[in-house]
Amino acid sequence: MLSTVLLLLSPLSWRVDIPVEFWMRQVFMAMLLLVIFYFNMLWFVPRVLLKGKHAVYLLSTILGAVLFVGLLIYADNFLHLPELMHKAFNPDKPYVQKERRISGDIFNIMLYLLTIGISTSVASVQKWQKDESLRRELDQQRINTELSYLKAQINPHFFFNTLNNIYALTNLDVKKAQEALLKLSRMMRYVLYENQKNETLLSREVSFINDYIELMKMRLTEKVTLNISVDEPKDDLVIAPMLLLPFLENSFKHGVSSQQQSEIMIKLEVMGNTVFFETRNHIFSVHAESPEATENGIGLVNTQRRLSLLYPDKHRLKFGKDEAKQEYWVNLTINLE
Repeated sequence: MLSTVLLLLSPLSWRVDIPVEFWMRQVFMAMLLLVIFYFNMLWFVPRVLLKGKHAVYLLSTILGAVLFVGLLIYADNFLHLPELMHKAFNPDKPYVQKERRISGDIFNIMLYLLTIGISTSVASVQKWQKDESLRRELDQQRINTELSYLKAQINPHFFFNTLNNIYALTNLDVKKAQEALLKLSRMMRYVLYENQKNETLLSREVSFINDYIELMKMRLTEKVTLNISVDEPKDDLVIAPMLLLPFLENSFKHGVSSQQQSEIMIKLEVMGNTVFFETRNHIFSVHAESPEATENGIGLVNTQRRLSLLYPDKHRLKFGKDEAKQEYWVNLTINLE
């Protein structure tokens, strides 16, 4: 502590033979200041000041200053320090007892207040750091809980639609249905193991997307044109699992018609640590009360919420309808750095 160092080292610059009693008094003062420092930091500030008892803290600090100066005066008189110091600095002059100089007491009070100020600041910073750490922990717990809830909503939504697709295939082409089941089992393995994690390799997410697209192809007719462009990413990039799935589901749910020509465009491009994802599809109306319309709304809202929680200030999501072309489009950019 700075005040303790000053008390013990500054007298060494004096060019006199300092009596032992002076050092005893300095050590006593240093011990007092250390006790005050740690008592104030560890007990008094947390129990009084930070509990809102400001008047009690102020009054106690003033009384502590009086007691501190009183103890130093008593120590000086007990050790006969004024007389010994007079002899050290003025050996040729007789000692005459005088009234105590107030300047010395002011210096001691300044040391006391400095000790109180520093210890109060340290205690306040420690309390702030503890509160901030607790706040971050609670926020992280809240986010993890919310993300688990959002993922739990997305997973049944996805598998419900996929199983419906495979069920339809069993009546048309058994071999294709078997292939679809094989792909679905691979996708389910991905969901069971990777979706429980906060992050997965982007390469695995891309493989999942490719499997999903291949699965969807099996139920499409010649009236649907697919324009797919998916980059192979680097192995060291990671992303939240199943983050892009709702956008894909959107395209295949609302961009396919059994009677009209349609086109679905899906593009995923990786440049450095940034992922650019885009979908575009024709709009074919779905009955507002149908399960698909309701589930689609849930998936999109949840994905927006996941993006805001997982990639705050690191993503940009835009989507809308092009009325002239009767198309729905999505543009998503994520910085995975």
